[in-house]
Amino acid sequence: MVEPAHSTHSRRSGKFWVGLVLLPVALAVLIALGTWQVKRLYWKEDLLAAIEQRSHSEPADVGAIEAAIAAGEPIDYRAARATGRFLNDSERHFFATFEGQSGFYVYTPLELEDGRLLFVNRGFVPYDRKEPSTRPQGQLEGTQTITGLARAKLEQKPSFMVPENDEAGNIFYWKDLDRMAASAGLPEEKVLPFFLDADATPVEGGLPRGGVTNISLPNSHLQYAVTWYGLALALVGVALFGWLKRKS
Repeated sequence: MVEPAHSTHSRRSGKFWVGLVLLPVALAVLIALGTWQVKRLYWKEDLLAAIEQRSHSEPADVGAIEAAIAAGEPIDYRAARATGRFLNDSERHFFATFEGQSGFYVYTPLELEDGRLLFVNRGFVPYDRKEPSTRPQGQLEGTQTITGLARAKLEQKPSFMVPENDEAGNIFYWKDLDRMAASAGLPEEKVLPFFLDADATPVEGGLPRGGVTNISLPNSHLQYAVTWYGLALALVGVALFGWLKRKS
């Protein structure tokens, strides 16, 4: 049975008007997404500029970092310095990959003059050099002054995909400062609430290898903004083509 011409025309007309109603909604959504990405771009650029400034500033002492935390100021990647004595028998190991090689970042508590403790990320060791006995020259003794970048304490696991820390095996998959301290038998009240990533100053024996902090943050917001705005423009083009075709 052949469908009447007027029925086909009516259905096409209905689709046209539905599309005409939905067009501004879809266009508004695409433009809003593009504008949001532009705002994110400015935010990310400001963040990167702030990190660049903090990481290249004069190293702050422990007291200045504590004051910044108390004031609610960001401390991540702020140049910092601390002096004390490493408690080498309490080092913790964070599973990591550095320059394509798997291994560990060595976190060792630094006992300050006032008895408080600061966990220092001394740097990378290959997987088969996890045990301190395999790198005795790097077990620094006596008073040491460490310069590097302050890192904020994590309040929770970064993602559900990150494995649980293996405290019994002294392998940490995320930097849980409280559990690092507890598993090393350190008094919680003496542990400072941030980390210090040591710079690349070489140590005797070459391990741990410092300067492992990665401060290059991804910034793809401009690409995303162009994509959303491009889709909005394409939508306008398709709608205009459909309108002109209907007119002809």
